[in-house]
Amino acid sequence: MKILLSTLLVSSLLFGQTKDKINSNQPNHQSVTVYTTAPDSNLKLTKTDVLTFKVYKQPLETQLCVFVHPNKTNQTFLGIGGAITDASAEVFAKLPLTKQNEFLDAYFDKEKGIGYTLIRTNIHSCDFSSGSYTYVEEGDKELKTFSIEHDLKFKIPLIKKAMEKAGEATFYASPWSPPAFMKDSKNMLKGGKLLPEFYQSWANYYVKFVQAYQKENIPVWGLTIQNEPMATQIWESCIFTGDEERDFLKNYLGPTLHKNGLKEVKITVWDHNRDLLSQRASAVLDDPEAAKYVWGIGFHWYENWSGGNPMFENVAKVHQMYPDKNLLFTEGCVEKFSAEKYQFWANGQRYGRSMIHDFNNGTVGWTDWNILLDQNGGPNHVGNFCFSPIHGDTSTGELIYTPSYYFIGHFSKFIKPGAKNISNSVSRSQLIATTFQNPNGELVTVVMNESDKELTYLLSNNSQVSELKIPAKAIQTLVY
Repeated sequence: MKILLSTLLVSSLLFGQTKDKINSNQPNHQSVTVYTTAPDSNLKLTKTDVLTFKVYKQPLETQLCVFVHPNKTNQTFLGIGGAITDASAEVFAKLPLTKQNEFLDAYFDKEKGIGYTLIRTNIHSCDFSSGSYTYVEEGDKELKTFSIEHDLKFKIPLIKKAMEKAGEATFYASPWSPPAFMKDSKNMLKGGKLLPEFYQSWANYYVKFVQAYQKENIPVWGLTIQNEPMATQIWESCIFTGDEERDFLKNYLGPTLHKNGLKEVKITVWDHNRDLLSQRASAVLDDPEAAKYVWGIGFHWYENWSGGNPMFENVAKVHQMYPDKNLLFTEGCVEKFSAEKYQFWANGQRYGRSMIHDFNNGTVGWTDWNILLDQNGGPNHVGNFCFSPIHGDTSTGELIYTPSYYFIGHFSKFIKPGAKNISNSVSRSQLIATTFQNPNGELVTVVMNESDKELTYLLSNNSQVSELKIPAKAIQTLVY
């Protein structure tokens, strides 16, 4: 059944926002506010309880516990958000004005919605564009014809509206392929490589992009060098080995950004799956001349394309190897769109599971893929139709909210930029959890029930505990 935000605003999203400020060193008289999303119910980011803590110094082996250690802090939280692609912007433009406003509130309003603070976009076309395009005319190595006029129709207006609604957002961009004339394949699609004689021209292209967006009053916080650099896709794609990405960065892109007064733009390498994460990190970061330009390592979640499970542990290994660099989840979506699976609960669980593990393994920010797609899972010019957390039916003007939206919201609505990840653990595998401490001192713990049964568990904050219940397959946010 399709779920419309209009039916949920009062009961699910416009709940009270008052929270007690926390002094983690003096937890007496604290309360914990519980928000729950559960299958087969009306619970959608719903405030379900306010509980108190009591002194309880030694939990038993028979008790299911989530242990929080607020004096053990880890990485600083950057934000959570999604990608405003051509597809997202084109679908948005087709919605009625009332639904456009509802959509912006749902994602970017801190009170009515889930408070996104990260935005990614594509540098010229990707698969989620209505067709292939670049910002220059074919063969223009000097980039004399560079223009972002294409983006002014749909994408830039939506980015501006989103950033205005968010109040403050971190915006970064990624290319899927250089123009065809710069590649050995002479094709933007199906892989190929950037020809060495165009390395400088391609580096200049990033500069032109950043400067053009800045002229539109869109500050570009960061860039990734290449989306999925080891994947030959039927859509826009380009192959960079680790050595090639390292050398392009240290000899061309890094110096070119610096020479053009853009040294503050954050550069993220890899931008591909967790499987080869450590190999690419070492290939680039073990070279000091390349590493000095790197803010962080980006990763996706599609490593299970050939079977097997997500490689969460690889994120932890890279965090251990390079603790001075940042880990950023740059893309994830549920593939193979089918309207029959709009409310498929496991899609939301995939988000919750990934976010909890990634944050526990050192990730500073998490970026979903398309923030909006149509009733066909597109538009996509090569037929790679996928899910997004919200779909817009352009034939009816209806907004369709999937479980993924609510699962993401359990993190993005409550964890604020600048929060510190806090060490936590659970005593049984039925639960997984992650914890942050917001700049105002409040603690936020997100708990997922991986089992098919309702569970009773203890939230243990030092020697204080509170007893909670979580429905089967549910996700909860605890604010205290």
